[in-house]
Amino acid sequence: MLLLSSLFSSSSPHSRRLLLRLHIHLRRSISSSAPPSPSTLLDLPLSHPIYTIWASNTGLGKTLVSTGLAAATLLSPFPSSDSAKFIYIKPVQTGFPSDSDSAFVFRKFSQLVLRRRPCFAVSASNHVLKASASAAEAAQGFGSEGEGELRDLGAYEERRLLGEEWVAGAASELTCKTMYAWREAISPHLAAEREGGAVPDKVLLEVLGRCLRIGSEDGRGRMDVWSVVETAGGVASPGPSGTLQCDLYRPFRLPAILVGDGRLGGISGTISAYESLKLRGYDVVAIVIEDHGLVNEVPLLSYLGNRVPVLVLPAVPQDPSDNLMEWFDKSQAVFSSLKEIMLSVYSERIQRFHDMPKRAGDIFWWPFTQHKLVPEETVTVIDSRCGENFSVHKVQNNDFIAQQFDACASWWTQGPDATLQIELARDVGYAAARFGHVMFPENVYEPALECAELLLEGVGKGWASRTFFSDNGSTAIEVALKMAFRKFSLDHGIILDSTDANTTGKFIEVKVIALKGSYHGDTLGAMEAQAPSSYTGFLQQPWYTGKGLFLDPPTIFMCDGIWKLSLPEGVQSEKLKQEELTFQSRGEFFSKSRDGSSLAGSYSSFISQQLSAYSGLRGFGYIGALIIEPVVHGSGGMHMIDPLFQRVLVNECRSRKIPVIFDEVFTGFWRLGAESASELLCCQPDIACFAKLMTGGIIPLAATLATDAVFNAFAGDSKLMALLHGHSYTAHAMGCAAAVKSIKWFKDPQRNSNITSEGRLLRELWDAELVHQISLLPAVQRVVALGTLFALELQAEGSNVGYGSLYARSLLQKLREDGVYLRPLGNVIYLMCGPCTSPETCSQLLIKLYRRLEEFKPS
Repeated sequence: MLLLSSLFSSSSPHSRRLLLRLHIHLRRSISSSAPPSPSTLLDLPLSHPIYTIWASNTGLGKTLVSTGLAAATLLSPFPSSDSAKFIYIKPVQTGFPSDSDSAFVFRKFSQLVLRRRPCFAVSASNHVLKASASAAEAAQGFGSEGEGELRDLGAYEERRLLGEEWVAGAASELTCKTMYAWREAISPHLAAEREGGAVPDKVLLEVLGRCLRIGSEDGRGRMDVWSVVETAGGVASPGPSGTLQCDLYRPFRLPAILVGDGRLGGISGTISAYESLKLRGYDVVAIVIEDHGLVNEVPLLSYLGNRVPVLVLPAVPQDPSDNLMEWFDKSQAVFSSLKEIMLSVYSERIQRFHDMPKRAGDIFWWPFTQHKLVPEETVTVIDSRCGENFSVHKVQNNDFIAQQFDACASWWTQGPDATLQIELARDVGYAAARFGHVMFPENVYEPALECAELLLEGVGKGWASRTFFSDNGSTAIEVALKMAFRKFSLDHGIILDSTDANTTGKFIEVKVIALKGSYHGDTLGAMEAQAPSSYTGFLQQPWYTGKGLFLDPPTIFMCDGIWKLSLPEGVQSEKLKQEELTFQSRGEFFSKSRDGSSLAGSYSSFISQQLSAYSGLRGFGYIGALIIEPVVHGSGGMHMIDPLFQRVLVNECRSRKIPVIFDEVFTGFWRLGAESASELLCCQPDIACFAKLMTGGIIPLAATLATDAVFNAFAGDSKLMALLHGHSYTAHAMGCAAAVKSIKWFKDPQRNSNITSEGRLLRELWDAELVHQISLLPAVQRVVALGTLFALELQAEGSNVGYGSLYARSLLQKLREDGVYLRPLGNVIYLMCGPCTSPETCSQLLIKLYRRLEEFKPS
């Protein structure tokens, strides 16, 4: 890879393209031997019912339930077709081979076939894929030729054809598979550690995904095949890596059957297991318990409110010599009922998936969407989210769930990986249970206090002293404008002092200075603080007047492999040196050393002229605040603004006692690679607004931070001098708890491996070579890559340029087929990851994008 890096810099464009293909090939070769990304391997068939069997503890009869379901499916006296298939999968087995759940299902099912004598042939097989060395050797020498810590036991299988004398058609089939086995009868994480058979989560999920696709590959109807995945131990028992199984299998989110505990104390354990599954987003469709004479089903049903059926199995004989055949006969009706419940839930789920697009199109009014351009078949049905990936329902030959990387971070709010998502769910649930919601004025409670302190110690460090909570980014801007205008009025004698509450009839025209292309929200006041755009036109906002001086900013982007500076009209460029207009690296244009350059002088003159000209206009009023999105304009088209220009602009406003507002709703909390974009800009505001990533995107919350000087502008003896602004859910406990968790998590190197050793910046997430090569493509006009953001503008003309453009539609559709979910900003498309996303995942996204851009033909 280092050799490729050096070759790129010295090659022709054609050679670079060839080298990039080599680079992509090498990455694919490496990824084929390394654990693959979940987004490439977790597609799940819906052509037949697939369920996970869980238990509230070990030894409660999961395997008995699996066997009973196999018999109910394959040995029914009235089969739904001439043949059926039941696939039993045991991902993790310890105590092997003396204890093997797949062997138990295989043997007991075989005995049931001989006992019930169906009028059709039935075949059964049992396979073990891999085992530790000691387990393999114990299995009568099978797998001794395997290499490595986990040996291949593909040859270890048992097969039987049962009931041949009654053959009346094609055979029904039971397939039992154990994926990974260890010899010691202990927790899987200990067995893997002691026997040297470690299995990374990603690898285990890949193998399980392949096993789950078995039943969808033989072309049978969806009612002819069943699959169950039986977990090991209890709901929260560790898997081989130590990850709790309820977290390990969460990317599949298979509907669950919970085997509860009918013994003394079992009510509590069953409810705890049920709540653990629900907390992680699983659907529990039935609970099965063994009858121990304590009638545990009654309080369980009462607790569940009849939302989940509770089925009771007969007591299991304790005599080891009992072959359980009579018990299975007694349990037959229960397993038949369980099968019908599972089948009904499965059918209803599929029907909902098919109905949802039309139902949504009939009643939803989607934001930022022209409904006439959204055919029913293009509506995305999202079943769930796990970390950064959507699970999306797809319809082709058969229904299936596909994984799509959320490359728009669900409108820039998302940052959690799957682990943080569960942590947030737990903390938000705790806050809801402890507080619900309590009003905020003159009150204090721990989540709000801790959140405010973390904000002031983090994004507000060194300048802010007060936190004002609100509900979303746009209203945080409204609050900031009120703060700034008060501070300006006091500093400029419009209000004589902080006790001047007699202002009922006073009116002055106060405006802002802002940048063209910026976007500060869609509430009325926030819209007035931004330049005319698609969002503010008469069709959207007839009241809009645009109360501001809107400057055209210089932008920086990569084009043809070079970082370039584009200057607006009015900035003197004749005397500028070429090195001030191009950059070899991104670090160059962020450097403070540029402050003494001739370009800085040109910026200062341009800004001063604009301010003087507008201040001299009759009836213009006052410029009472500067408001900017630091470094990157988000909704305005992902334009990177020259940091030097914004720094000079801040200094010019400071010299005129104009309060400075940073709109960090988009840029804050590591979105651009630093906790606050002010760190990249190397200057600080008087007021700043935060939202989106602040809570990890799990729940709305916003905060406006301010200096002591701003806060003191509202001090006085009259309540009328106070900031009369607030929301019913100000500083709600659930949002503050989520923010506390997210703020801490993102900056903790133990939790987020992307934090550099200094703890101030994220490591580089976007492969520089790939970014460089994408900027060379003919279809690409400009590229921006910073922090968690990669954006590009497609070469386009006329009506294909701007927010209303549909130019990228075909490209987006292809990328969604590749498992990358995007929404465009007209002919601007972007990839957005989270602060915890691995660089490897980002490279996979760029490779997919590069391939599609090479073949791109606009719609």
